[in-house]
Amino acid sequence: MSHSTTGAAAAFRRRYGASPLHLLLTLACFALALYAGIRLLKGDTLGVAIWFVGAALLHDLVLLPAYSLTDRAAQHLFRGRTAEPGPGPRPSVNHLRVPLFISGVLFLVWWPLILRQGGHYTAYTALSADGFLARWLLITAALLLASAIVWLVRTRLRPRPERKHVRAQGQARRTAK
Repeated sequence: MSHSTTGAAAAFRRRYGASPLHLLLTLACFALALYAGIRLLKGDTLGVAIWFVGAALLHDLVLLPAYSLTDRAAQHLFRGRTAEPGPGPRPSVNHLRVPLFISGVLFLVWWPLILRQGGHYTAYTALSADGFLARWLLITAALLLASAIVWLVRTRLRPRPERKHVRAQGQARRTAK
């Protein structure tokens, strides 16, 4: 590669903040989103616009405050039980956040079948719509159980500060002899 090509790429990176490939991929994503939007709005433009505004309002006025309060409550719950110092956020809360987020996304995708509102599902697929609630609850329980196991392993295998201090003192004594 010549020096001028390297210099041009470095100048581009300094000016843009990322590589030219990043810009190309970002523009491709915008083009794909524009294409999808045009295709989506070809059918029922008013219905799609109402759905989009309603979804934004539902998220901003109902869901955001609900999951913000839930997260605050989880952080408060973990506050006294962790070895994480200070008043800041607790990384151990992520062991609740991640499985509940995955469960929430699964619910958003499959809610008509989970809540038995998928009227035409059986007609279209020739499959029964029964059992989605039980499966979703089992998946949620499995995610929470797996996360709890990871949390227990992480907290039990992590050396406690007092143990570190005792080990450091013992090592210092051994090396001083």
